[in-house]
Amino acid sequence: MNIEALFTQKPYSLSKETKHTFLAETLNLLINHHKTHCLAYHKILSATGIEHSSFSTIEDMPFLSVRLFKDFALSSVQQTQVIKTLTSSGTTSQRLSQITLDKETALYQTRALVNIVQDFIGKKRLPMLIIDSESIIRNRQTHSARGAGILGISNFGKDHTYLLDEQMVLNVDTLERFLSVHKDEDILIFGFTFMVWSYLYKRLKEIGKSYDLGRATLIHSGGWKKLSEQAVDNITFKAELKQVCNLGRIYNFYGMVEQVGSIFMECTEGFLHAPNFADIIVRQPYDWSCAPFNTNGIVEVLSILPHSYPGHILLTEDLGMIYGEDTCKCGRMGKYFHIEGRLPKAELRGCSDTHAYSPLH
Repeated sequence: MNIEALFTQKPYSLSKETKHTFLAETLNLLINHHKTHCLAYHKILSATGIEHSSFSTIEDMPFLSVRLFKDFALSSVQQTQVIKTLTSSGTTSQRLSQITLDKETALYQTRALVNIVQDFIGKKRLPMLIIDSESIIRNRQTHSARGAGILGISNFGKDHTYLLDEQMVLNVDTLERFLSVHKDEDILIFGFTFMVWSYLYKRLKEIGKSYDLGRATLIHSGGWKKLSEQAVDNITFKAELKQVCNLGRIYNFYGMVEQVGSIFMECTEGFLHAPNFADIIVRQPYDWSCAPFNTNGIVEVLSILPHSYPGHILLTEDLGMIYGEDTCKCGRMGKYFHIEGRLPKAELRGCSDTHAYSPLH
């Protein structure tokens, strides 16, 4: 099996044994690829005493702290091969990760995203509402995590309609025109979690407007920190949007700019799922051993997509818990889990969180 073969399969089709064997083989190749082509990665491994060229399991493989991308230019391709640079979310006072993409990696990320999202919403392009300002995507060579997320999900839509102006004010007339034109159609809505809550839901409540979005599917993502401070969890988020907009099909996902494409979508049972070409490990902070299922720990994410930079195995600053593998009631194979929050004193990085703290808004 290779990465091309994966894109022809359902994204949650590999059993535990098949997936672990495939990931171990592919990630071993990536480790050696990045050791050869990224001097900084090679030095990091050497400095930590890691000289192995092959690892028997994914749990034994060396990980990088995701924060390293804020401090070092980690790239495995020549500058002439870079077609796009992505930056992480962050406040104006924070250093941002710089992720360099070549044509191959960008293509893999796009195909992986399509493979995953179509499993939830189907292959038909849907009229699309975007809970953001169009200004966020104007620079096509350099994108923030927010802009990259919008462009990625935009592949599944048509008649792309942005609902916010540059001051993050909802354009109700634009919304009503869109719903009038597409009143008999299924539609797709995308936005980052805090922005959907603050600029769509709260604004509609404030002006006393209610629209029937019963034929809509909302895909959202981003940090939950600001919403948790308002006592808004995932259950409350869904319940309130159902009440105000009759919006029932809502899918959250977990992802990061350091592994674009390898997103973890939320199923109908309320769990995030690892697709065929990505995985998650939860580690215990006192010895970095793998935490058993149903135990909280620090989230490590693995992906076979990053070829232009060594972002294939990353230790995040998020806390999470894995509940099982291949046994979710939704029928999807792979590990299923929840993200429990951020490590204490970790920087804000979710698109929604950092936007909320921006002095511009």
